Amino acid sequence: MKKLLALAIAAALIPVTAALAAPPAPKASGIESKDYQWAKMEGELKEALAKKGNIKRGKETYEICGACHLPSGAGRPDGTFPQLAGQHTTVLIKQMADIRVGLRDNPTMYPFAKEMTDPQDLADTSAYIEGLCIPVDHGKYEGADAAKQIAAGKDLYEKQCKECHGANGDGNKEKFYPVIAGQHYKYLLRQMTEIRDGHRRNANPDMVKVIKPYTGDQLVAISAYQASLSMPGSMCKPKAGGKKK
Repeated sequence: MKKLLALAIAAALIPVTAALAAPPAPKASGIESKDYQWAKMEGELKEALAKKGNIKRGKETYEICGACHLPSGAGRPDGTFPQLAGQHTTVLIKQMADIRVGLRDNPTMYPFAKEMTDPQDLADTSAYIEGLCIPVDHGKYEGADAAKQIAAGKDLYEKQCKECHGANGDGNKEKFYPVIAGQHYKYLLRQMTEIRDGHRRNANPDMVKVIKPYTGDQLVAISAYQASLSMPGSMCKPKAGGKKK
């Protein structure tokens, strides 16, 4: 735990891009391999999913994450770091496990994720994050044509995204489909672009097939719509004197 706290302090004091000089992450075979199986139940992923998360302990293990994702789990509206609060535990565990094993490339997060000591840490941290209240504000599409983009994105979303991610962007906990409602617009756009272009090596092949034909403009529209949705869960109380929804 002392090592985790030291890393969290380091992350707060130095630029994230330079966070701790550390050996590079391992490189597991991802979607580029013909043998790739999405959400394959084995190893640390299987072990962590089988454990009951301890929220109290998860609050401690989350401290290393809060330096980037913020103590509230709100992430950054500029899309650098996603909003985590309220996300499904299964999704959180899978992404952390994938980063640790080298299936998802995230050199910024890897030095911190690798410091989780065992599958129980993954379960505890995820349980704590899932229970955080949902921030009332997040990064949205701010262009002058927002209404047009959201309308176009809604049409595309309902045709091909709703089946997996749900009518309101709630995702599916059992199938590892993330909550995307209320996620930062710029983060959504970046991730969908990376998935389409083959840079997200732990991507769901089914999603790759759907998203591959989309143009950049279409991805902007879908991201704008997704970011306009209200994330399910317990909303945080607005700060005194702040904006209310």
